[in-house]
Amino acid sequence: MTEQEKFMKAALKLARKAAEEGEVPVGCVVVCDGKIVGRGRNRRETKKTALGHAELEAIGKACRKLGGWRLHKCDLYVTLEPCPMCTGAIINARIRTVYYGAPDPKAGSCGTLVNLFELPYNHQPAVVGGLLEDECAGALRDFFRGLRERKKREKQERQRAQEPITEA
Repeated sequence: MTEQEKFMKAALKLARKAAEEGEVPVGCVVVCDGKIVGRGRNRRETKKTALGHAELEAIGKACRKLGGWRLHKCDLYVTLEPCPMCTGAIINARIRTVYYGAPDPKAGSCGTLVNLFELPYNHQPAVVGGLLEDECAGALRDFFRGLRERKKREKQERQRAQEPITEA
């Protein structure tokens, strides 16, 4: 197992924890000098905030641990391609390299819909997509399949509860 795979597996562990909490399974770690200095998982529903993205949580923790906002010696590993908000945070934190697992066809801003890292901002992180892609995509697929099945069951139960009772 490569060092990159090891860190993506740590992000996947956080993604699975998010799924257990009913959150979309996205996990993220920030790594400096071969050590994890920030961990985050999706918590938008739990914390009731649009800012509850795994990357923002991991970047915030890394900044606190390292004592500053410049993370230019750090790499970020995330299970799902970052959205525009998170790519902005990555640029502003000066993250060196972003490794992501699954591409995001709805909001991916590291190459799928757009690559914000190619714009002439003051910092342009390197990006590597597709790291443990099958495993990362599988966690998302399983989560959304389970969510659809649960909603279908709940709808059927509501419909049964509304059926009139007839006597034979």
